[in-house]
Parts: sequence; C-alpha cells; structure tokens
Amino acid sequence: MTQPDAIVDHQLQELRAELARSQQQVADMAAAQEEFLRAVSHDLRAPLRHVTSYGTLVREVLGDLPPEVAQGPEVQEALGFLATMDQSAKRMGLMIDGLLALVRAGRAPLRLQPVLLADAIVQARASLAAVEPGRAVEWRIALDLPTLQADPALLQELLVQLLGNALKFTRQAAQPCIAVQAVVAPAGHVAFTVQDNGVGFDPARAGTLFGVFQRLHRESEFEGVGTGLALCRAIAQRHGGAITATAVPGAGCTVRVEWPSDAA
Repeated sequence: MTQPDAIVDHQLQELRAELARSQQQVADMAAAQEEFLRAVSHDLRAPLRHVTSYGTLVREVLGDLPPEVAQGPEVQEALGFLATMDQSAKRMGLMIDGLLALVRAGRAPLRLQPVLLADAIVQARASLAAVEPGRAVEWRIALDLPTLQADPALLQELLVQLLGNALKFTRQAAQPCIAVQAVVAPAGHVAFTVQDNGVGFDPARAGTLFGVFQRLHRESEFEGVGTGLALCRAIAQRHGGAITATAVPGAGCTVRVEWPSDAA
C-alpha cells in the first residue's frame, strides 16, 4: 500500500470511528428518553394516584362526623384544602400528559405524505366539536389552502391545538370568528395563519408564548397548563418549519405556521 493510500485508509478509519461514536451518542440519548418516558408515565403518576385516592378517603372520614361537627368551620376549611389538593393533583397530571406528548412528538418517526390542509382542518374541527357544544362560531376557511408534506398524525395534533386555542380564547367574544388562510411564504415554503378575534395577549410577552408551562392568562379565566403551543412548535420544527404568533390585547391573535414545501 502506497503512502497516500495508507493516509486515505487511516482517514476512513477515523471517519468510521467518529460515525460509530455519533451513533452511540444518539442511541444513548434515545435510551435516556425511553427512561424519561417510563418514569413520567409510571413512577410520577403513582404519587398522584395516592394523593387523589387518599383525599377521597379523608372526605369520607369527614363525612362520617356528626352533622354539628361536619358543618363546623374547621371541617369546612379542611374540605377546602382537600379541594385545592385534588385540583393541583389533576393539574400535575395534565402537565405530565403534556410532557409525554412533547417527548413523543420529538421521537415519533416522521411518515411524510401529501396532506390536504383543508381536509386536515375538517378533521380537527370534528375532534373539537364536543369541546364547547352549542357555541355559534363563524369559521372562515380559505379555499386555497396548501397541500403539506407532513406526518398526518402530528399535523392533526398541531391543528387541534391551534384551533382549540382559538375556540378557547374567543369564548368571551360577542361574535367569535376564526379564520384560516394561506399567506405568502419565502421560496421553498408554504404558510398559513390561524386568526381569531379573542382576548389576544400582551405582545411584550410573545417571546415566552411557545415555552413549556408558559401561560399568558390566569387559570381562573382559561384552563390549560401551557404545553399546547410548545407541542405545536416541536411538531413544526420536526418538519423543518416554524411557528410564530402576534396579538393585540382584546383584539385577537394570529398564529403563523411556515412549512417547507418538501418537508424532510
């Protein structure tokens, strides 16, 4: 073997070794995520089950007290504490669900195929039909919505979150209106917006909007734990896309989603 050939062979061996190290790092990260999923789905839920089940037992004990004692201020205060404890446990359960959804969205294999955005929106609206039945909402769905190269299941999760938020935050609007339309995007991309006339939010806080457990409204006003938009961002990024939001307090919100025309 000549010296140049030996040098090339040595370089190839180094590249193979580096590739093997990189593959091992990826495997280690996947194993760590699997361990996280196991802990979240099982280990962290067990204490929550104990909190809620024992709270129920305490209520039963208090309910067996004589009426003159059960109606006393101390017992009523204790019942209030139990209600707060139960509510907090349920909220933590929802936070765990949100974390699991984020991890799954980041790890799920992408099964890309052409998806008609208009059809995907019809499915998302059907999924949300039972959330707030009886509300009169004006839907303005454009006819020129693009076809996306997307994983259908992940795209459906993103749309359910976006349209669900629009429904939630237009709850106080006299004439709620939600519009989805195609917009101009940079070369190689397609884009669409979801716009509502709901409560909006303070633009100065827009930077935190897509963070995990970030909320811009009080829980007493709107339910949720602040993982929905973080999930939307994770799904968009998995496809090589991006998501942003703008709003005016009291005048609604517009979420813009950019998607590569040939997502890979």
